[in-house]
Amino acid sequence: MTEFKKLSALVSRNIKCYFKDKFLFFVSLITPMILLVLFITFLRGVYLNSFKQIFAAFGFELTEPRVLEGLAGSWLLSSILAVSAVTVAVCSNAVMVNDKIENSLNDFLITPVKRTTLSVSYFIANFIVTLIVELAVLLVGFIYLAAVGWYLAFTDVLLIVADILCCVLFGSLLAGVVESFISSQGGLSAVSSLVSGMYGFICGAYMPLSQFADGMRSAICCLPGTYSVGILRNHFMSGYVNKLAELGLPEVGAEALKDGFDCNLTFGGAFNKIAYEGGTQIPLWAMYVILLGACAVLLAAYIAIVILKNRKR
Repeated sequence: MTEFKKLSALVSRNIKCYFKDKFLFFVSLITPMILLVLFITFLRGVYLNSFKQIFAAFGFELTEPRVLEGLAGSWLLSSILAVSAVTVAVCSNAVMVNDKIENSLNDFLITPVKRTTLSVSYFIANFIVTLIVELAVLLVGFIYLAAVGWYLAFTDVLLIVADILCCVLFGSLLAGVVESFISSQGGLSAVSSLVSGMYGFICGAYMPLSQFADGMRSAICCLPGTYSVGILRNHFMSGYVNKLAELGLPEVGAEALKDGFDCNLTFGGAFNKIAYEGGTQIPLWAMYVILLGACAVLLAAYIAIVILKNRKR
């Protein structure tokens, strides 16, 4: 059997192990469900009021409520997808940890399968599983936006899918590196709980960065996960911001909306009521560079870990 066939068989096996474990699949969806419940219960009203305050500051009166509902929904959906790309990856990569716990890994290593092939199979399976879950969430989100107010262009949809691929790559690599050092059920539970509970806060997904203290906001802007949120925000909200501009929202009001809801990420400076004062605005291309650069660093780290473990074998 060639290495490619071995790799394909292992990837298929890892994917099946994930979807057969109903509890693991349920845990993976906890974060999206929490965000959805939070949005339905009270965040939706908070977002709508915040948007209206910005409109009022520029004397703009919205005549199409579907734009406002869709704008709030798009902000939520970008949050869910950005956070889930990491939390789902951490949970789905539990297949690798479980193999170590149950000594299945040792069974593989006494076969002609190379450790490198085994490690690559875990990463590919994790990437595929996380991507499937992300696309399923995206489909549900698109149905919701179509119901409340759809103003996304076809190019926006394509860019959103590209953003998701970048986010899933980052999440899968991060999960692979972190969980390479875990070999117990307690450690796996601790990491999964920590990531599910904290990641959304430290990447600015649960609330706009403009609501944080200036120092905290600058610290969050140093984390690469923040830019996975930023790129999704830009492409989810651009169609709605453009529609608001067509309806009469001044350009300075559109920029204030982007400032307040993380389409524009600014390092340093201070947020004054509805817009940033001072600081350095980070362009969209730089967000991609930072996120993909972090992926390159994580990939190098993952390769190094695999090589070191292979030498110890």
